[in-house]
Amino acid sequence: MAACMEKKMYSDEQEWILEPLCFPEQPATDIGTNSSSHHDMEVVTCVLCSHSTPLSEKDGLLKHLVLEHKLVIADVKLIADFPKYMEYWKNRISEQPITDFCSVIQTNSQGPVEKQEHYFLLCDVLPEDRVLREHLQQKRLEEILEQQQRERDDDSFQRICMFCNDEYTGNRSSLLNHMARDHSFSVGLPDNIVYCVEFLDHLQRKLDNLQCLYCEKTFRDKTTLKDHMRKKQHRRINGNNSEYDCFYIINYLELGKTWEEVQSEDDREMVEDEDDDWSDWQAHPVCAVCLFCEQQSESMEKIYTHMAETHGFDLHKLKTELNLRFYQQVKLVNYIRREIHQCRCYGCQEKFGSKPEVIRHVIEAGHVMQLPETSTWDQPQYYFPTYENDALLCALSDSDSESEHTGPWGDVPVIAEDISNLKVLKQTSILSHLLKNTDSSS
Repeated sequence: MAACMEKKMYSDEQEWILEPLCFPEQPATDIGTNSSSHHDMEVVTCVLCSHSTPLSEKDGLLKHLVLEHKLVIADVKLIADFPKYMEYWKNRISEQPITDFCSVIQTNSQGPVEKQEHYFLLCDVLPEDRVLREHLQQKRLEEILEQQQRERDDDSFQRICMFCNDEYTGNRSSLLNHMARDHSFSVGLPDNIVYCVEFLDHLQRKLDNLQCLYCEKTFRDKTTLKDHMRKKQHRRINGNNSEYDCFYIINYLELGKTWEEVQSEDDREMVEDEDDDWSDWQAHPVCAVCLFCEQQSESMEKIYTHMAETHGFDLHKLKTELNLRFYQQVKLVNYIRREIHQCRCYGCQEKFGSKPEVIRHVIEAGHVMQLPETSTWDQPQYYFPTYENDALLCALSDSDSESEHTGPWGDVPVIAEDISNLKVLKQTSILSHLLKNTDSSS
């Protein structure tokens, strides 16, 4: 550490690098986010003198601390409220010597005494500093949650969709859900977002500058940009762009951790926590619902009996008469579910105004067991459930599903040859005798 500081602090004429550098993944953009716009105008005062600068020129103040006072503050980016942090330590250092709070680092320790210098490092190794940083982080989190709650309760939201000309008023969730549903552009759940208006303003500026929201390349016109985002499936934001961090609640939860780090920790906890006791876990019973009414039962046989006795529909009988395989039963159930949901008789295709009307027609017209041509319902689209939690599909019998794989000999069993001893098998195989006979005859 001392050697590193020695290399960077040898001359007052050098441009100081106070934090690690990295090349930007995209051009720098003035976000104008949340409350930072007026915070940037806040004045920050040096902890050791009266020198002060606007918060937006924080790097100049840090440079001043190093050059004039040989004071280095560690992990400045992780300080939630830098002005409050500086104010606290200004008061504390005015009461006690700086050496009571800082680690002292000696540079050029092997050189002449007159060239040796002492620098002071203020970091969270000091318990008091750590507590202060956590307190500022907690206070900021509370402010963020209050801001989010105000946005959730705000019904004065009004904005035009950035992808179409539709205007949405009321709650912000209406616009966010519209963009996700109709334009396949999702920025996450509305309840996970804060400073939503500023977020949308930032995205709108990028589009106005003909910039892709994901790869952040710039295009010559809106049509080209639109085609690019559609074809490349770039209708999403770049999760690696830290510009968006301030708009997501998760980035405020833990001191010094990004959403990726928090999420990876949660995943590791799920993998590592293998000793949980699941003995008291009880599954919720799954109820099957009748095809024709709201009757439910945990027993599949009771549902079959109910449909047969109350509505005259016997699924077991249809399966036997039509020789339905398992997946044909699935298609048939999904077909009947969909037709009734659309208020249409599955037997004669007549359309009605409500579900009770079509049920009454099916029973009175005797269409309960009357199915259309197999080609009508034995279609691939009916592989997919009409109701995703349709427990009736789980109870269908697949006892005859093996018949789909029977060969040309029907039910004649095929017994596999014993291949445990391949050498003996080759010697005794009839093929070997046939080959010998062929060679002798030739």
